[in-house]
Amino acid sequence: MTTTSIIEIAFGAALMVGAVVLYRRRGPEGEAKTGSQSAVVLLIVGLILLIHGSGLLEYRHSAGL
Repeated sequence: MTTTSIIEIAFGAALMVGAVVLYRRRGPEGEAKTGSQSAVVLLIVGLILLIHGSGLLEYRHSAGL
């Protein structure tokens, strides 16, 4: 694993933790508990960073084709 992929995985994990914290944050008293759209966007971006950092999006040419 390269340093860049480790940094990318760390940023992805940090974004996902931030998304969970943002999503679980309580609103003012008496207000209905609803999720945050920005938390969902952060979760998706963090997941993409984790997938890319782990190398799952790399092209691997198969010799058989």
